[in-house]
Amino acid sequence: MKPPRGSYVVDTRTERVGIVMGHEGPYVQLRPLGGGREWDADPGAVRRATTAERLSAATAYENARSRGEVP
Repeated sequence: MKPPRGSYVVDTRTERVGIVMGHEGPYVQLRPLGGGREWDADPGAVRRATTAERLSAATAYENARSRGEVP
């Protein structure tokens, strides 16, 4: 799967939700919701995130931000 840039996916190896930032070599470059450090994922190990997964990741980020755990 080569997901389009800007789409929300789950890296099934880490179970992290990320936004597709691009494709570099054989990898999909993902960034966590709310920003942060990008990571490379194997295209065969990503799948489209469900609405529930997107909302859960966004809520987790906002909760961490409100606690001062993220900038």
